[in-house]
Amino acid sequence: MKKVFIPITMVAILATSCVSKKKYTKLESQYVNTKGNLQKTTLEKEALEAKFAKIEKRVDRFNSKINSLQSDNVTLKNQNDIKLDMVGNTAVISNKTREQMRKTLAKVDPTKLAQAKTLKDSLNLAVSYNLLNSVGLSDIRNSEDVDIDIDQTVVMISVSDKLLFNTASYRVKKSAYKLITQLADIIESEPSMDVMIEGHTDSRTINNAVVEDNWDLSVKRATSIVRLLQNKFKIDGSRLIASGRGDTMPLVENTSNENRAKNRRTRIVILPNLDKFFALLADDGVIEKN
Repeated sequence: MKKVFIPITMVAILATSCVSKKKYTKLESQYVNTKGNLQKTTLEKEALEAKFAKIEKRVDRFNSKINSLQSDNVTLKNQNDIKLDMVGNTAVISNKTREQMRKTLAKVDPTKLAQAKTLKDSLNLAVSYNLLNSVGLSDIRNSEDVDIDIDQTVVMISVSDKLLFNTASYRVKKSAYKLITQLADIIESEPSMDVMIEGHTDSRTINNAVVEDNWDLSVKRATSIVRLLQNKFKIDGSRLIASGRGDTMPLVENTSNENRAKNRRTRIVILPNLDKFFALLADDGVIEKN
C-alpha cells in the first residue's frame, strides 16, 4: 500500500482558502443586512420628513389663523374706539370718547355740571366747553351785529346782513373781508368740523333781473360766502355746505324795520364730528393726558 504525501504548503493554502470564503460569506451577509437596514432607515426617515412637513404646514395654518384673529381683534378695538351711534334718543359713545369727555367735564363749572342729567347732557356740556375754549371766537363775539350761540353740539354764528351785503344784493362787501377772514381762521383751526352757511331774508318779496325771490336771494348769499371761503381762504370745499332758508325762519315778527333787519342775516353753523373733535383736542394737548 502506497502512502500519499501532501505537501504542508498545499494544506496551508487549502486551509487558508477555506477560511477566507467563510469570512467573505459572513461579511457579504452582514453587508446585505446593513444595506437592508439602511434602506429601511431611509424609508423611515423619508416618512418622518413627510409627516414633519405636514405638521409644519398645520402649524403655519394655525399661526396664520392666530395672526388673523389678532389683527381682527385690533381692528374691532379700533372701530370700537372711534364708533359713535345714536340708538333711539340715547347717545352711545365709544370708550375713548367717554374717557376724554370725563377729562373735559372735570374742568366744567360744578353748577353747570350738576344740571347735566343724562349722557347726552354731559356730552353737549363737554363739547360746548371745548368749543368756547378752543375756537377763537373772542375777536368777533363782542359785536352787536354778530351773535354767537352754542346749541347742544353745534356753534351758530349769526351775522347781520348789513355787515356782509348791500340791500337785495348777494355780492359780499369788501368791508366784510376782515370778518370773513376771522371766520375762515376759526374754520381752518378746527379741521374736524363741517360748516354750513345759511342765508336768511325778511318777509318782503323781491324780484329783479338777477334774483327771482327770497329763496333765490338766500341761496345766492350763502353760496357767495362758501365760494369766498373756498377760493380765497382755501377752505376744503368738502367741509362747506350752502343753504338758503328764505324768510321761513324769522327770529322775530316782520312787523317793523328793526325786526326785519334782525331777520336778514347769514348764519354760520359749525358742526363738529365728535370723535375727530375730541381726538384732535387730545393730540393738540387741549385735553390733558394722564
